[in-house]
Amino acid sequence: MTTAPPAGAAGRPPRRRRGAVESLLSIVLVLEAMTLFFVTLVVFGRQLLPAGVAWGCGLGAIVLTLLISQTLRWRWGVALGWLVQLGLVACGFLDPVMFVVAALFVAIWTYCLVKGTQLDRMNAARLRETPGDAA
Repeated sequence: MTTAPPAGAAGRPPRRRRGAVESLLSIVLVLEAMTLFFVTLVVFGRQLLPAGVAWGCGLGAIVLTLLISQTLRWRWGVALGWLVQLGLVACGFLDPVMFVVAALFVAIWTYCLVKGTQLDRMNAARLRETPGDAA
């Protein structure tokens, strides 16, 4: 008779361990989604696009950004995150201030990608050194 592995609270399986890259980049994308809401308000308020287009594209971009934030465990998810950065830069053609905002987010995205990769490598090396404590 075999017993099942220990489960998390309320009989759920334990959570998947997320790496630093995945965690940091998902935070950046969620912050960008919030920023896109305010961009949508500006585009609507200044009547840069028709109301339906402004809200449709804005809310669509927000939902897409939040969905992409859930795919960052895969390399293609990170590539989609770079497309979100390009989309944010493209918003600068509607409102030039967005070029500055996009530049800040691209810098934060790049920094989090580099530092998160370093942290993940350090953690992987630490786990290889102490295999008995990895459980």
